[in-house]
Amino acid sequence: MLPNVHAVRLIGAQAYLLVDRDEITLVDAGHVGSGRMLRAYLARIGRSVEHVTRIVCTHGHPDHIGGVHEISAWSGAEVLLHPADSERLRIRFRDVIANFAPGPIVALLTRAPAHARPVVDGEELPVFGGLRVLHTPGHTPGSICLYSPAGRFVIVGDLLQRVKGNVALPNAFFSDDMDEARKSIARLAALDVETILFSHYPPYREDSRKALRALAS
Repeated sequence: MLPNVHAVRLIGAQAYLLVDRDEITLVDAGHVGSGRMLRAYLARIGRSVEHVTRIVCTHGHPDHIGGVHEISAWSGAEVLLHPADSERLRIRFRDVIANFAPGPIVALLTRAPAHARPVVDGEELPVFGGLRVLHTPGHTPGSICLYSPAGRFVIVGDLLQRVKGNVALPNAFFSDDMDEARKSIARLAALDVETILFSHYPPYREDSRKALRALAS
């Protein structure tokens, strides 16, 4: 893994700890019950949950935000989520019936963070000299990616997956809009990226820019 970037296996997904001096940014939080796994990992690296100052959610699916409630309660960390996914999580049953698809159904069954701060496209988080937020809809309306120019890596949530080892489009069944996803991937293809970090797969470093360009085209 990259310096000061830790991949942590939680329930249902892989999260990332970005360790910047005495502060830790957690990217995604796994399913409900993931807090104990996070605590155990932090102890192994000589840290505690109190060092987690912010939790950034790449999108509002339960395997990414389920653990937010307990982890934020333990740590006092600020929770960040794109407003489009905050809005999606307020979906009503009648709206699901009107648009009966996997995305709305999952949203109806997902408990939203109580006090998430909106995070928007172009915002820079004070991590590693500037961690850039990219609004990359497609998998969900409020999916975001996090790009570190200094580290030349991008955390993509579920905007991308790996199929037979290769970088691939997101899972079509659980994605809201594949056309939007392709447009979002085209944004990533314009970045200076060396390493792609996924939520469910190992990192990809084999000419990442070429792989992203191929998907974008």
